[in-house]
Amino acid sequence: MQQQFARRQEQGFDWIDITGPSREELEQLARQYHLHPALVKDCLQPDHLPKYERMEDYAFIIFRIRIDNDRPEADTVQELTDKIAIFHSPEFIVTLHQQEHGLLQGLQELTGTERCNTTAELLNRMIYACLGTYEASLAKLSRLVDYYEEVVFLRPKKVPLLKGLYYLKRKIDLFKRTLILSSEIIDVIDNQDGNVMTRDTRDEYEKLVHMFEVLSENIHQLLNVYFSASSQKTNDIIRVLTIFSVFFMPLTFIVGIYGMNFKYMPELSWMAGYPFAMALMAVVTLIIYAWFRRKKWL
Repeated sequence: MQQQFARRQEQGFDWIDITGPSREELEQLARQYHLHPALVKDCLQPDHLPKYERMEDYAFIIFRIRIDNDRPEADTVQELTDKIAIFHSPEFIVTLHQQEHGLLQGLQELTGTERCNTTAELLNRMIYACLGTYEASLAKLSRLVDYYEEVVFLRPKKVPLLKGLYYLKRKIDLFKRTLILSSEIIDVIDNQDGNVMTRDTRDEYEKLVHMFEVLSENIHQLLNVYFSASSQKTNDIIRVLTIFSVFFMPLTFIVGIYGMNFKYMPELSWMAGYPFAMALMAVVTLIIYAWFRRKKWL
């Protein structure tokens, strides 16, 4: 679906927005604005990563924005983000994307006003709005990291913890990489000293990158703590089993001796043989217990 949000006669530049562009629409657009075929081809790749490319008369930008996907196992670029392709020049802006996005509708109201009367100002506001889509994911992922911290440190391990940590790590790393790959776009937009609007866009970008890096470090630390706690728990179990085996080894040895059916074993016909064997096992057990207590193994 093609819409024209701004016209050169009214706002001073053209802004054409296309949702779910077909190959025919792109070819027509390429002829109208003399767009390079290779760049038009990039618009049809749904999983294309962020990029910036400068041509002679215009610039081409691919920016990925966060989309709502509550499926816990969603961890790919296409599942978590959507691509917005932007052709930008002083005379026109063309935006192409697969899904409807309210942020572009909101920017339509600003075109032609004092705050957005050039394509450069519109592009800056567009990138700022795209960065704003990551705020909700940042808040949600922060809450999830806090939840898993509580589970790791305070609660018994009765939830599928490792699986949840894995998908949380994947999402955080994907958002972080997507933003890092967009750094060249921010550098091009904020290339003039003293421009407060573009500086706000850079500040928002750097804040998001920093926060996702912090979340990434936290989740890696949680995974290390989880594996350390699991190893410690395993060591504790082995320690208990080892202690039990040490207690029963000499007792098993004694029982094994008196379980042999030799005819001339003196204790077999001895009236106090059974009490003697039981007392011997009790004494050995007490000696082992005292030794463990002295070594502070119990």
